[in-house]
Amino acid sequence: MDRRTFLKTTAIGVAGLPLLKGRAMTVPRRSSKPNIVFIMADQLRYQSLGYAGDEKAITPNIDKLAAECTDIENFVVSMPVCCAYRATLLTGKYVSSTGMVINELRMNTSHRFLAQCLTEAGYETGYIGKWHLYANQLGHHHDAVNSFTPPGEHRLGFDGEWAAYGFHHENYGTYYHKDSPEKIFYGEGVFEPDAQTDMSIDFIKRKSKEDKPFFLVLSIGTPHNPWTRENIPEKYYDMFKDTPFPVPPNYSAELDPYGDAWSNMDKDPEKLQDWMRIYYAMTTNLDWNVGRLRDCIYEEGIAEDTIFIFTSDHGEMFGAQGRMKKNIFYDESARVPFLISWPGKIKEGSKLDLAMSNVDIMPTLLGLAEVDVPEEAEGMDLSSNILGKGGAEPRAAFLQNMGACATWEDGHEWRALRDKRYTYAIYRVDGKELLFDNQEDPYQMKNLSDDPAHSKTLAEFRLILKEKMAEINDTNEASTWYRDNWIEDRIIVRTATLGKK
Repeated sequence: MDRRTFLKTTAIGVAGLPLLKGRAMTVPRRSSKPNIVFIMADQLRYQSLGYAGDEKAITPNIDKLAAECTDIENFVVSMPVCCAYRATLLTGKYVSSTGMVINELRMNTSHRFLAQCLTEAGYETGYIGKWHLYANQLGHHHDAVNSFTPPGEHRLGFDGEWAAYGFHHENYGTYYHKDSPEKIFYGEGVFEPDAQTDMSIDFIKRKSKEDKPFFLVLSIGTPHNPWTRENIPEKYYDMFKDTPFPVPPNYSAELDPYGDAWSNMDKDPEKLQDWMRIYYAMTTNLDWNVGRLRDCIYEEGIAEDTIFIFTSDHGEMFGAQGRMKKNIFYDESARVPFLISWPGKIKEGSKLDLAMSNVDIMPTLLGLAEVDVPEEAEGMDLSSNILGKGGAEPRAAFLQNMGACATWEDGHEWRALRDKRYTYAIYRVDGKELLFDNQEDPYQMKNLSDDPAHSKTLAEFRLILKEKMAEINDTNEASTWYRDNWIEDRIIVRTATLGKK
């Protein structure tokens, strides 16, 4: 099926199954707490979705979700790297307070975690997919000592159903663990995101018949690289094989002097074009699975009792600003979708302009569920805003970066702020400042930090940044300082707000 035929199709999806179906009536339930279904993609940027304005994207189910929910349209990630995002998501704390300053570190368990709070409030939990918070080796991802997280404290409150692995991005011939190091393989020719969605649907069907509310996290590994033909079903690639993907206006063949080895990989436009075809194909498959999950919730009659969130851990640069991958404050890396639905409670088809980031997810979900937010959480409970009642909100989202993607290298550190209009950033190594007007300059190509007309705005951001860093004891050290003072054998033992365990 070619792309044009697919776009015209309304009744049959890519796999021959219906797209979002008619909505079933909600049946009464005994619990007063809402279920929570949280889907996070991996490396999916906001601007590569149809509802965000990308005409090349084929995302009918996510687009329909956007029309049925509230879109936090300026949502960003406080540190756009896999492990850092997950640590912040589950603690409501910035990276300076989780210690997850690079990838492949083991999380410290001396925090109050989202799943712990919900379990204590009577929730059943489920976690399916990529975990990435236990392994403490660089590489060796398929060794069970890294891919398996044992039951207990290192599952950070997910004491219910578990079908997860540490880290891999091969989508065929892959596996997960339950409560032993034994690898459970999906099967020959099974595409991992489809199997994970099947497991999630099974979980929802079973738990919807029980009295307790449930909290399900589905952590899907796409559209993360490797972007190879062998890593995506052929029918999805065929939909984009003839689609041109020219480089964006802010593309640069020059290397970003502040980037690390991951960000400075090959950016040849021809390679980028085919990588993006696979990226968009993976996103279309992701869209189909989101639709299947949404259908399941309505078919089980629990839609009005279920908070549904679709988001991503970070984006992808694809050569913009001379960079690949993530780990930077530019919108291609830091800005991700955040769609939240709760029929009858959260306004449908609305956009909410909040300077929200993933540090606010934990307290906000607890607020929506009417569960006490731990005092140690550093994010804000924005549930009142999401429910349309107004309330306090962040002046700007605060972003951090403590080093290279997964190795101890100095020279890549930065701090940043993003409010409803501007992005401000400063590099540690030389004090270089950047200021972008995201409304007038959406590709962030004109640095206004030296423009006298913006001196007042620059001064305001400098003050906000100084106050925020002081508030959370972020002293902005070089990357190797964190290695030498917080980390032992790639295990986090202390942070800016936590003494040695």
